[in-house]
Amino acid sequence: MNLLNLVVPLRCAGCGAPDFEACPSCVASFGPPVDVRVPGVGPPVYALADYHGAARELVLAFKERGRRALAAWFGAFVAVALPMLAPRPWTLVPAPSTPRAARLRGGSHMVRIAESVHGATVAPVLRLANGVRDSVGLDASARDANLRGRLSVRRAPPSGPVVLLDDVVTSGATARACVAALAASRVDVAAVLVLTAAVGLH
Repeated sequence: MNLLNLVVPLRCAGCGAPDFEACPSCVASFGPPVDVRVPGVGPPVYALADYHGAARELVLAFKERGRRALAAWFGAFVAVALPMLAPRPWTLVPAPSTPRAARLRGGSHMVRIAESVHGATVAPVLRLANGVRDSVGLDASARDANLRGRLSVRRAPPSGPVVLLDDVVTSGATARACVAALAASRVDVAAVLVLTAAVGLH
């Protein structure tokens, strides 16, 4: 136990259990990739957990509450899933954050996770245009309108298929917009992988 733990005791970001960054019970909320039916995306969409309970708390703790050490856990989950989705070599394209969100979080949270995935190349090539709003509170049609035509590819990722990586899928607006932008740049997206899904897993 280090000095910081003596001052601020370490507790599981999912359930509050002492002495864990993420306790075994909460880690078990994530499993192998499961197909998610998201219309209009194109490539298949897979999720590692439902967006509720411990899985939701872990994602929010990492994304909004500064628990950056959880990136290693999420990276490990993704690394286990990748062989089930695409052949090597694996190139991960993280879904982009708005500039404001990235500033508040100390950088892109999805890039941080992607860089924790052993054996994968990270290609943060997607860029959001100015004026894109945070999607929280927007309905499905507003999410689509918010992103339509506002994503671009800054540079080509390494040749070969890529896996688009995001934290949660709800309406599918982000996945659709990212895949469309990549397709317009002739980038083959083999699959979309999200940590959690707020829509039904099948």
